[in-house]
Amino acid sequence: MDDQRGNLMIEHNDDAFQQLQSVAKEKFVEEFGIDPFWMVSAPSRVNLIGEHIDYCDGFVLPLAINRHIVIAAAPNGTSQANMVSTLFPGEPAVVMVDEDPVMGEPRWANYIRGVLDGFRLKDLWPLPGFDAVVHSNIPLGAGLSSSAAIEVALATLVEGLLGIEINPKNKALLCQRAEQKFAGVPCGIMDQFVSVFAQPDHVVLIDCRSQQAQPIPLADTSVAVIIADTKIQHELSDGSYANRRKQTEIALMILGKDSWREVSMADLEEAKGEMSEVVFQRARHVITEIERTQKAAMAIARGKMDEVGGLMRASHLSLRDDFEVSCRELDIMVEGAWHIGEAGGVLGSRMTGAGFGGSTVTLARAEQAESVMEAMSRNYKQETGIEPHIFSTKAVGGAELSDLL
Repeated sequence: MDDQRGNLMIEHNDDAFQQLQSVAKEKFVEEFGIDPFWMVSAPSRVNLIGEHIDYCDGFVLPLAINRHIVIAAAPNGTSQANMVSTLFPGEPAVVMVDEDPVMGEPRWANYIRGVLDGFRLKDLWPLPGFDAVVHSNIPLGAGLSSSAAIEVALATLVEGLLGIEINPKNKALLCQRAEQKFAGVPCGIMDQFVSVFAQPDHVVLIDCRSQQAQPIPLADTSVAVIIADTKIQHELSDGSYANRRKQTEIALMILGKDSWREVSMADLEEAKGEMSEVVFQRARHVITEIERTQKAAMAIARGKMDEVGGLMRASHLSLRDDFEVSCRELDIMVEGAWHIGEAGGVLGSRMTGAGFGGSTVTLARAEQAESVMEAMSRNYKQETGIEPHIFSTKAVGGAELSDLL
């Protein structure tokens, strides 16, 4: 069983995932009066390093975590999709599957509508009608990409409805488009790619220029991945994310390059006088973060997790100072982990995700993970008055569909 102390959780097995599926099945029977035909799951993710560079042709290094969206579903023989989400009780959604999907209410279903529209654009339309219950244990607003998980889960369900499997890369890109067009978030490819391509006990090195995903084994099994949700939520459609992306585009235009992969620090220093200080800082983060992520991937492959920890620290400082997407609560959580130090079991820590709140990711020695989490929680609550949600996770596999009948 999972060991829980307050808002600390150490995952020992897959009981939490089995429970998640059981609740979805029970809710489906309650809502629709029959057993579900399919069970779909898609994981959320945490990014070890490589932040705000997935839309800059960079590299990112995420892993899928044991927090999932699950969908229990069955065909209904109609021309509509009837959907209920346990995350948004009282907000059922009905979407016609023989008409062009358009944005609407409830807002949570826009991710669904965007995915369905992607299949329409692939001429896989109209779709068979279906009933579905969406359930999740992904903390909302924690920067762990619940949105990508629901997109990938729904796309995987549609594959089951149609009896097909589309190319994994194309499925991830379809889901990315759904978020961009129907949720208004100009995201890169990382979140959807890792939810599709993840493998157990691996990180995924994603080349965002070539759109290739390479699983890398976590060679050092003595290291735990700790995720700390600060309970400070963010809204990526409020313009902060889009503003940072626009600033990187301005910098690249001034530099006169086709891709950030062609830009060196020397190039940036030479062009410094042509850009504002803020745009220069954004560019410096992109260039240095691309380099850090490549170094981290090589270090993980060699089992040199202490090297990864140092790169994570540098990444957080760059995100805090150059990209300005951290916040007081994230800094407190990260600095609390740094204070514990290697002697206390911490190898590295940084904010993760788009920022402006959300979560941190910490690498720690597995035998000291519990004490690390307790110390992080105690310090954070003392400094902020907020009880965080902190858990240790393993790297899990990507989206799956199971026939239940």
